[in-house]
Amino acid sequence: MRLNSIVPNFKAETTQGPIEFYEWQGNSWVVIFSHPADFTPVCTTELGRLAVHQPHFDRRNVKLLAHSVDDLKDHVDWVNDIKSYCQDIPGAFPYPIIADGDRSLSVQLGMLDQENQKDPEYADTVRALYIISPDHRVRLSMHYPKSTGRNVDEMLRVIDSLQLVDRKPQIATPANWVPGEKVMILPDVKEEDLPKLFPGGVDTVSMPSGKVYVRTTTDY
Repeated sequence: MRLNSIVPNFKAETTQGPIEFYEWQGNSWVVIFSHPADFTPVCTTELGRLAVHQPHFDRRNVKLLAHSVDDLKDHVDWVNDIKSYCQDIPGAFPYPIIADGDRSLSVQLGMLDQENQKDPEYADTVRALYIISPDHRVRLSMHYPKSTGRNVDEMLRVIDSLQLVDRKPQIATPANWVPGEKVMILPDVKEEDLPKLFPGGVDTVSMPSGKVYVRTTTDY
């Protein structure tokens, strides 16, 4: 599951029925994210916040796919708890949760920690997250320990960055970037090409080294 590797076309049982990944993904982006266990507090907040933010992912053509090593019955019962705790989830629970009781998919997707990966009693999944583009490639990978919940706004921010750079490959997004702020122009873009690529204008930052490599624009 290194960056730009191809995600295998796995089959899985989920709370919304069996899926074959490529068919289920279609032409969408996908966020696959694992959680350590059902009926746990931090995971409840994560899955609840993602469910509330589902419309934001829909607008970006992104499907959500949760995963854990618990069984389908536990998933279904836990979803009712999540909806009770996060009462701002509109309607039915919006995305499927994979049941991976034998941990085979967890191993295949690199979702277990190093210390306990071979111990079936303790080898719960960590908070692994993969953003996958429509060509089935891993475009971003995040791994959090069990003790730290993830930030949904950061998921959306990096999706915005990935999709923007796909549309405009001459740019990259700087630290803490959010849509609407300046982006960086890649160093290999020639100076003479700037007016055509960025007719809205480019700002160049002078550096003590005299090297010109920090060029920014809002024209994207």
